[in-house]
Amino acid sequence: MQDIEPYYNWRHLYIAEEDPLSLMYKRNYSEFEFSNTVYNYYIHPQWDEFGSRTLYLKILFIEYEQNFAIIELLGEWNDAIENDIMTLRRNITDVLYKQGIVKYIIIAENVLNFHSSDDNYYADWRDQLEDSAGWVAIVNMPMQSQYDFKQARLNNYINLIDLSQWRTLKPELIFQQLDDNVMKGLKINE
Repeated sequence: MQDIEPYYNWRHLYIAEEDPLSLMYKRNYSEFEFSNTVYNYYIHPQWDEFGSRTLYLKILFIEYEQNFAIIELLGEWNDAIENDIMTLRRNITDVLYKQGIVKYIIIAENVLNFHSSDDNYYADWRDQLEDSAGWVAIVNMPMQSQYDFKQARLNNYINLIDLSQWRTLKPELIFQQLDDNVMKGLKINE
């Protein structure tokens, strides 16, 4: 797990620790000191803690004018024991929401497991974003995690999308593709 790094090819476009509006502003990272773990396996030091013991993130890109953020996750998403959705909402997305971010692209290909609880935080998140035409898209969640996510019917609140080529696209193109698809889906469901 220590070899799984957050995606870094957009660092010429956005660096969270250099953004004065970012939650990660002025954070310093070591390339050599591995201190955070998931299941007693050390993870790469570039991943950011946000209050969960089993889930870490990296804010890859924020576009304040278009009101979207791209966040990559690593670890186990555990709502049953850790209430990770509450922690993610309170410590990350609610703060970003106050800065005008209403569209969230969450890269979840490194979410090893997903354990659900109730759907209250998901329903609340959807309700919060609906008024501003916002949405949440989880991209490339592994099939076993998607299965558990769908079993809990959380896909009623959050879009699960496969976008295998996301690394070859610029952030704005990913956003445009997802925004078009999600908005079409929202119009169909209305």
